[in-house]
Amino acid sequence: MLSDKLKQALIDQMNHEFAAAHEYLAMASYCENQSYDGFANFYKQQAKEERFHGTKIYNYLNDRGVHAKFQAIPEPKNDYESLLDTFRHGLEQEKTVTRNFYEISDIATEDREHMTLSFVRWFLDEQVEEESMFETHLDYIGRLKDDGNALYVYEQELAKRHFNVPEE
Repeated sequence: MLSDKLKQALIDQMNHEFAAAHEYLAMASYCENQSYDGFANFYKQQAKEERFHGTKIYNYLNDRGVHAKFQAIPEPKNDYESLLDTFRHGLEQEKTVTRNFYEISDIATEDREHMTLSFVRWFLDEQVEEESMFETHLDYIGRLKDDGNALYVYEQELAKRHFNVPEE
């Protein structure tokens, strides 16, 4: 049985995942407004992935007999200084998610809640990929600086990104 503290941490993270999807859609909107359609696609796919993560937690909570309660989603940041700024913001968001899952893992460890530890391990492994991806994009975009041709080619690659919901 999940402790109240662990239940709440999981519910909070579920809601954070759905809020992150909202944030990524706001980044997509900024990119589209700036005619960066390929980068907008990248963020739309990120939003799909975050909704998948939120739904994964939702299902886990319900499987464990916990009422997965939804909270208000805060208004996302809608204005950015640059394309690079969207990726900086995305990396910070992913680092927050990593810290949240560390906290959930710590609570589960204290509670000796091994099923939740197993469940959370998937997310921790995912966060390695997420943070690395944003760091790589920051490096690439930083190197491109004002090279419009290189940015165009890079954007075309991101326009091909597609998130498929994994079979479980």
